[in-house]
Amino acid sequence: MRLRTVLRVSAGTRTLPFLLGFVLVALGDELTARVTPAYGLAAAGHAGLALPFAGAACAAAGAWEGGRLQRGRVFSRSPVRSALAVTAPVLLPVAVMGGLGMAAALGTAALAGGTADAVPQPGPLAVWAGLLLADTLVGSVVGRVLAPAVAVPLALTGGFVLNAYPAAFDTFWLRHLVGGGLSDCCAVDQVLDGRAVVGPLVFSGAVCAAAALLIHRRGTPLALAAALAVTASGIAVGGWTTRDLGPEPVRARPAGALVCDGEQPRVCLWPELGGTRSAMVRAEVRRIADTLSRQGLAVPAGFTMAARPGPGEAKLGVPTDARAADVVPAVVGGLLPPAPDCARRGEPYPAALAAGTAVAWLTARASGRDGPAPAAGRFTSADTGRAAHLLRLPDAAQLAWYRATAAALADCGTPPPPAGGER
Repeated sequence: MRLRTVLRVSAGTRTLPFLLGFVLVALGDELTARVTPAYGLAAAGHAGLALPFAGAACAAAGAWEGGRLQRGRVFSRSPVRSALAVTAPVLLPVAVMGGLGMAAALGTAALAGGTADAVPQPGPLAVWAGLLLADTLVGSVVGRVLAPAVAVPLALTGGFVLNAYPAAFDTFWLRHLVGGGLSDCCAVDQVLDGRAVVGPLVFSGAVCAAAALLIHRRGTPLALAAALAVTASGIAVGGWTTRDLGPEPVRARPAGALVCDGEQPRVCLWPELGGTRSAMVRAEVRRIADTLSRQGLAVPAGFTMAARPGPGEAKLGVPTDARAADVVPAVVGGLLPPAPDCARRGEPYPAALAAGTAVAWLTARASGRDGPAPAAGRFTSADTGRAAHLLRLPDAAQLAWYRATAAALADCGTPPPPAGGER
């Protein structure tokens, strides 16, 4: 059959406009929300939100094509080519349809993130390709054994459930087998963990092999047993690969990608900030550091956007689309110690009551103002009042309070010093 004819009669061709419309219209808001600006990997990961819908469309269209071949008795006429060789070109437009749907999702997320480099992300693209092909082949098998009125809706709903619902499970390796964690990738200081790529590829490869075996051997009992064994092996190996991953399949981005300078304090930024923005951030960091140093506060030797700062460095949590107003809270956030492990475990953490006051006081100090810098929703009225009270005290008293509070924030057993000025 000529390619033009295959494309003209394919269910994938007819389903494509509906899939594209659904991705662009129904999922548009989700795909454009919370994308890390200028970071291509984040756009690629976020586009994974459309994967369950594209997979369900592939399964349904594959079921229709498999049923059409079965109803046409193609395989009962002793064809020269094998059943798999006959089926493959018929299912190819269906898989391409799913790929175009994911391309639309990727383009939408990339435009929202303001990046054009979202396409060359081999990890997410490989996972998508494997899962979409698996959905298509399994749908074809379902279409060959059930009537169209049953096979198509069953493949559509079943494909969606199997692709979407594992993301809601507390058993994390199940969600990673179907790429359910990719949409949580990635903050700018994170990269995709390789196990989140290998696991789904092993699983989808096993499902594809099992479906191909059933198509080639026409569903004989021996082929069915072999297909079940191959699928079980894929689940076992894929699950073992992803067993130690948390809900987000990410790891810290290598610090070698940072762009650092040699001035004091040393500022290390990710390249996504660009030349003009990075120059602004560096200048603001040094201005703030100089302001704090002249007031007697200890300033680290370096600020870094790395996920794990090194010795003598403070975390600089500026966004990739940072403005000057974002630098003060980023510097302030890096000066205070992070919450200790005991607090993350839910143990009593008395110093938490002073954290907001410390941030408000540091913000005022870093901004060179007499009171906490106005920022709607950042500080409670109680924190603002206590910080304003502190700022009226002698500098020595303020610094003593700050040092004692910073020490208390570092563990769960030290109560914070009183700040006064509650209201």
